[in-house]
Amino acid sequence: MFYDVAVIGAGVFGAWTAYKLRQDGASVLLLDAYGPGNSRASSGGESRMIRMGYGPDEIYSRMAQRSLVLWRELFGERHNLFVKTGILWLGHDRDPYCKATLATLERLGINHERLDHDELARRFPQISLGRVTWGMLEPDSGILLARRAVRAVAAQARAIGVDYREAAIASPTTGSIRTISGEEIVAHRYVFACGPWLPKLFPELLGNRIHVTRQEVVFFGVPAGDDRFSVGVMPCWIDFNDLVYALPNIEGRGFKLAIDAHGPEFDPDSGTRVVSASGLDAVREYIARRVPLLADAPVTETRVCQYENTSNGDFLIDRHPEFENVWLVGGGSGHGFKHGPAVAEYVSQLIYGNAAPEPRFSLATKQPVQQRKVF
Repeated sequence: MFYDVAVIGAGVFGAWTAYKLRQDGASVLLLDAYGPGNSRASSGGESRMIRMGYGPDEIYSRMAQRSLVLWRELFGERHNLFVKTGILWLGHDRDPYCKATLATLERLGINHERLDHDELARRFPQISLGRVTWGMLEPDSGILLARRAVRAVAAQARAIGVDYREAAIASPTTGSIRTISGEEIVAHRYVFACGPWLPKLFPELLGNRIHVTRQEVVFFGVPAGDDRFSVGVMPCWIDFNDLVYALPNIEGRGFKLAIDAHGPEFDPDSGTRVVSASGLDAVREYIARRVPLLADAPVTETRVCQYENTSNGDFLIDRHPEFENVWLVGGGSGHGFKHGPAVAEYVSQLIYGNAAPEPRFSLATKQPVQQRKVF
């Protein structure tokens, strides 16, 4: 069968892109090697934050605003896959990123509250503030239940006419593609939205432009009957000064904490997904300082996922320089999940000539050296 567009990758970018293209009238085939929300995918974890704050990067704040609207429209009354926990930013005295975030939230009219040290200590006594001197709360932000959310998008895409196939794709050598079993996939355009597999499929072009890193996540069991770490009492919180983020206890999974610093290089197919002893020690050391009530809490779950980092953290959304009908969509860089709907809208507009290319998303801006600027 001939399709208008074949989308390779059913993660958050790919599933939303297939859904949006079908809404815009295209015939669409969606493919994935392991399935939507699988355990190897960057979109495959249980939970992801959706926040509006992005320092001075208003482009991502606007995308997050739009994406939250579209996520909630998709979920409607059928799914409870967005949990409004609030997002708390922990600020330090000299903290240009948090100050820029506050200015952006004010400029865009995004609901937020600035909290001084005493108010933080009163409202969130579970958190040991240390060098934290102020904070800001996004009360309308929260958590997307990631794995189930991606599956919901893929299911809705199929419900409106997107064809889905589970198949692995060989590295393209021309403007057409084949599965590893040799079947040709015929479409007018191809969108490769396959996250950490992009540099594997396009090694010469992206092998040194997208860096896949191993990222470890730990869940800690909270004390029985203690609601201080539950939704409604503790929000999600971020301290980018220490490169750490945390999520409250959701669905009984425990208090989630992760170090946001880039880990070592990682292969999404063959990498072992067991948390390292050194990684667990680092999380334990941090939690003893920041959340001392959980210093001796048992580990209830762990996860190893991956970031696919561009040189500066900006997304890659651009046409392949050699294949006129091939588009590259990726480089989520650890912050991409929330933006799936807005990315899909932009991709559809770009493909059909209804949007001017955003320079920050171009291939030309992606360099071999990692110098992260977007958090």
